[in-house]
Amino acid sequence: MRELNEDRYLIAPRSGLWLVADGMGGHDAGEIASSAIVEHLSTIGVASSAPDLRARFEDRIERANTEIRSIAKARGGGTIGSTVAALLTFDRQFACIWLGDSRVYLARNGGITQVSRDHTEVQELLDRGVITPQEARVWPRRNVITRAVGAEEEITTEIELGQIFPGDVFVLASDGLTAHVTEPEILESVLQNNAETACRRLIDTALDRGGTDNVTVIVLKCHDASADEATVVPASAWGARHGG
Repeated sequence: MRELNEDRYLIAPRSGLWLVADGMGGHDAGEIASSAIVEHLSTIGVASSAPDLRARFEDRIERANTEIRSIAKARGGGTIGSTVAALLTFDRQFACIWLGDSRVYLARNGGITQVSRDHTEVQELLDRGVITPQEARVWPRRNVITRAVGAEEEITTEIELGQIFPGDVFVLASDGLTAHVTEPEILESVLQNNAETACRRLIDTALDRGGTDNVTVIVLKCHDASADEATVVPASAWGARHGG
């Protein structure tokens, strides 16, 4: 396990925002980057609509990108950055927004889907048919990411929109989890346990299998809502991280 935990997470249900950020850059640089993301996104407030919420998110992530790049320049120009995987909810609508290889999953009707799509070199090779899924699992550069907050002056987030239904479960996780725990195992854990227990068991599984990276998980379970509660999705959520 790394001595320094470069993962950060944010749970802000009144704002309809949950996110995981996994920093990179060596020494304390990754921690600085992921912390900057959480600090800026924690000011998002309460939006008036789903488009307003997404606009607020993009504004804050751009501010974080500018700050991270300024810090990198002041430190001599080395690379400082962070992944981000975020879930935004408003009026039974969700937006999954991400950069890098932290992931968002959706468990629904007894199945599980990866909503986000990794921004990694190995994923690009898979998409082009250059390598097989079997080769991808042992590819020497499988951890090289192609997008991150702080990596470029102009960042391009990716977004997936959808509708929330009662019983939906969202899981946000850094690659410290997904490198060691399979999708069926994630599904089993969130279906059989409450949000807190599911988080802790998923992290324990990753560590038991020799995980050396930081591990961060958020589990969000969506419940029924009355009309006057629609702007804030009634849910039980728990986030946990493990590392230095």
